[in-house]
Amino acid sequence: MPTDLKKVAKEKGIRFFLISFTDLFGVTRSKLVPAAAIADAQADGAGFAGFAAHLDMSPADTDMFGLPDADYMIQLPWKPEVAWVPSDLFLGPDSVGHCPRTVLKKVLADGKDNGYSVLTGVECEFFLLNPDGTAVADEFDTRPKPCYDQQAVMRRYDFIAELSDHMETLGWGPYQNDHEDANGQFEQNWGPADALTTADRHVFYKYMVKTLAEQHGLRATFMPKPLPGLTGNGTHCHVSVWSKDGKTNLMKGDSQLGLSDLALNLAGGLLQNAAEMTLILNPIHNSYKRINAPRTTSGATWAPNTVTWSGNNRTHMIRVPADNRIECRLPDGAANPYLLQAAIAGAGLHGIMNKTDPGKRYDIDMYAEGHTVKDAPKLPLNMVDAMHLFEGSRTVPEFLGQELCDAYLKLKRIEWADFMHHFSDWERRNGLDV
Repeated sequence: MPTDLKKVAKEKGIRFFLISFTDLFGVTRSKLVPAAAIADAQADGAGFAGFAAHLDMSPADTDMFGLPDADYMIQLPWKPEVAWVPSDLFLGPDSVGHCPRTVLKKVLADGKDNGYSVLTGVECEFFLLNPDGTAVADEFDTRPKPCYDQQAVMRRYDFIAELSDHMETLGWGPYQNDHEDANGQFEQNWGPADALTTADRHVFYKYMVKTLAEQHGLRATFMPKPLPGLTGNGTHCHVSVWSKDGKTNLMKGDSQLGLSDLALNLAGGLLQNAAEMTLILNPIHNSYKRINAPRTTSGATWAPNTVTWSGNNRTHMIRVPADNRIECRLPDGAANPYLLQAAIAGAGLHGIMNKTDPGKRYDIDMYAEGHTVKDAPKLPLNMVDAMHLFEGSRTVPEFLGQELCDAYLKLKRIEWADFMHHFSDWERRNGLDV
């Protein structure tokens, strides 16, 4: 029996529920439903016009309904009279096949059918900027190498401590908070979970960070490259595959770096599909200013531009930090949390099912010696290249579904056309006198 939200409201003093879904571009959409009406919303769903969000629908389509997944409810720690509930989308009796959360649930269900469950964790980097988003909020945060700067992190103690306390209250198991590699950039780590729970928490985390930042007179952004010259915002994903019941980690073995053959096949699936699913993991024009960036003020971008793997070496797309998991360093802060998990779990499971070899392991500094690797695939240089690779993929639709791929590509083409018809100061400076 699913959780009875009406009963929960009475027990926990909840006045309103945010019945939410995340569209294809990662925007969270919600209806604020009074507790007195939550029983009907739980039974029939909250109504939305699908065309009003980034979904492949028209203004003529019938109402879309978000059915709350009550077991994944999160009560707002800073406003406990409100609870956030992720929902799955339906048109009439049929689920919306390109709903990102639905896509992820299908990928994970297919994995279970083949005897595997997927555990993941994400590292969500973000900047704290001034309210108009034009500069780092902390005027004293100017070190050329600011990573782990004690003085800078403690100047933001009130914000970071409040955020960490809220994650503790929610039972996420936060364990580290730090100043990251760029001025004004931070990261907070919390414990891993099944991929669906991680995705829900990722969505809520971004909402929580932005909300608390506003309350502190700041603006938080997960934009991949919000400021020139500084390291961008990654969303590194740690992934491990377990037995169907989730009790046995299948990553350890007698192969390279203490990994099992299954773990190497997991990495192989991610590497084989990396370039073709970059559009999912690096979804906006600005993304390609992170993964193809020149040297930053700190000395390194910490982002990949080549499809390679290594041991505990952060200059590669796939890092193996331990024998119980691998880390994919490709996703950025703009990635849709559900599609991020669907792509990584789907590609990894595809690699396992097809026994995909990850290829040669490189233990070099890719930033300094990457030019010596002649045969490794490159990541796309821009969003147009990424769209072409995504469109031409034969394997990505196998695990993400053709409906999702068609809908996503359609909306991305519209977005790119919109971008191309905007004029910048750079164009004027370099074009007026030609």
